[in-house]
Amino acid sequence: MSMATMLQLLGSGMGKTAAIFFLTLLFSLPLGLFFSFGRMAKNGLIRGVSKFYISVMRGTPLMLQLIVVYFAPYYVFGIRIAPWYRFVAVILSFVLNYAAYFAEIYRSGIESIPRGQYEAAQVLGYSRVQTFVKIILPQVIKRILPPVTNEMITLVKDTSLAFVLTEVEMFTAAKQIAAKETSIMPLMIAGLFYYIFNLAVAVIMEQVEKRLNYYR
Repeated sequence: MSMATMLQLLGSGMGKTAAIFFLTLLFSLPLGLFFSFGRMAKNGLIRGVSKFYISVMRGTPLMLQLIVVYFAPYYVFGIRIAPWYRFVAVILSFVLNYAAYFAEIYRSGIESIPRGQYEAAQVLGYSRVQTFVKIILPQVIKRILPPVTNEMITLVKDTSLAFVLTEVEMFTAAKQIAAKETSIMPLMIAGLFYYIFNLAVAVIMEQVEKRLNYYR
């Protein structure tokens, strides 16, 4: 296999890895905020359901969740699994899993804001929504950026778990080529890609942190 062909195949897998990464962030970040509100709700039932969901998602392997999400429609509802559902199951599993982690990150950030700021906003005539959006959320975003960055870096590496559902992302493509060519080179190239991807994520998030640093 020529180097050009190898890079083309790895590039295809690279595109799948990037798609899983960005789609997971797109849906898991807002879903995590939703569950963080549920986790802090005054209603005991809502709080209990949210806490149970977060506990299950964080307490079981992502690989197991991929298998359950993919095969559940067939074994639970008797629905035939279409080929297109494989990628959907990957995204759904990653979103549900990472939303649980982001929910706890959001919760810790929100609860770290002094209660006096809520009271001051109320005195100034702000509604609860205005208080959260204009006063609390900007501070929360600044405080949670480091742990969110860590989760994003972990997500880049976790995309390789898509192989469980035979989705050919970057690492799976590299393994297939390496086995066929009996060469370690494709795996080395894949490792370099993951490093560059994570380096780009770290640099971008560092710049965002600097822009939000009010003390500079």
